[in-house]
Amino acid sequence: MNKSLTLKLKKAAKGFRLTRRVFSFPYIAFMLIFVVAPLVLILVNAFIYGNKLSLQNFVHLARDGASLNTLWLSFLVGIITTFSCIVIGYPVAYILSKQTSGRLIVLLFILPMWVNFLIRTLATRAVFHALDVRLGLGTVIFGMIYNYLPFMILPLHTTLSSIDKSYSEAAADLGADGITVFMQVTLPLSIPGIISGITMVFIPTISTFAISQLLGGVHLFGDSIYTKFIYGSYGVGSVMSLIMLAFVLISNVFINKTNKGEVSKNIW
Repeated sequence: MNKSLTLKLKKAAKGFRLTRRVFSFPYIAFMLIFVVAPLVLILVNAFIYGNKLSLQNFVHLARDGASLNTLWLSFLVGIITTFSCIVIGYPVAYILSKQTSGRLIVLLFILPMWVNFLIRTLATRAVFHALDVRLGLGTVIFGMIYNYLPFMILPLHTTLSSIDKSYSEAAADLGADGITVFMQVTLPLSIPGIISGITMVFIPTISTFAISQLLGGVHLFGDSIYTKFIYGSYGVGSVMSLIMLAFVLISNVFINKTNKGEVSKNIW
């Protein structure tokens, strides 16, 4: 009996090969346990009310005007934050892309990202208290910009640095001034970086919940989801999570399609 088992184990060992596919198994298991399973639980809880399938959770959310207003406020904060990051980040990335030490300075912008964002937010709150600045929606937006600005600068700098300088030189040789070269050459070729920056800023901003509470006590949609789960409203909280997930997926699809379209235009 032991000999037959030993032979089977030897055959199995001989048939086993350490390939790239084997290294993907831990990652697949991790994704199933910590990503797929929670999403399935949220999906199930969204359609269960009173231990049976129902759309009552969606009805409760539709009647909850406060949560819907919070959703639109989250989108407003996300749009303002993303636009502000573009206005601030693009000139910085453009200037650094023209300098030899630009990569080192970009690294200085990225260094705060290595610190936990809660610690950064608490430090920002301490600075506001020291300056006697009243916390509110303005300080929340400032905290959003501070936390997510590096995510805008990094892809912009990478894209601008990769643009072939011969394009600008050719435009200048044809008589174009600096503004025309920027508007007709640099800006169109940098659109993929802008879109990547928007993806990395807008989507996390609309779903955040800690920064808004720490820097102003503003209730955003992420805070509403957190509150629903804390107080046991798992059904409504799951519906809100699905809505946020749907918006994130739609934003990703739209941004990716726009990015591909702009890349194809630049190629042709």
